[in-house]
Order: sequence, then C-alpha cells, then structure tokens
Amino acid sequence: EMPLSVRTWTCECGTIHDRDVNAAKNLLAAGRAVAACGAGVRPQRSSPGGQSAMKQETSRREP
Repeated sequence: EMPLSVRTWTCECGTIHDRDVNAAKNLLAAGRAVAACGAGVRPQRSSPGGQSAMKQETSRREP
C-alpha cells in the first residue's frame, strides 16, 4: 500500500502511473455506466438492520 501523498509512481515495466489521472478515468467510467443503463456503480449492500443502504423512498398519501 502507498500513502496518499505519493501522487505518481513508476511500474517495473517502466510505465508511469498518476493517481489523479487514474481516479479521473474511474469516475468517467462510472458516469458512463450510469448514463448508459441507469444502474448504480456499486452493488447494493444491506445494513445490519436488514434495510438497504441506499436511500429509501417514502410513500406519499393522497389526501
């Protein structure tokens, strides 16, 4: 593991990696996935209480 203060590093193969560029590529891919299929980029998880960790919609009553 690398500390966050390390912004770039060189692989054994000679490729230079930039942490910020990699993060930008990951965000772009996630945004495209959501735009293309409307799906979330992470699988749903359950909280200890058994409810989904995602935002819950409240049902509205008609007056």
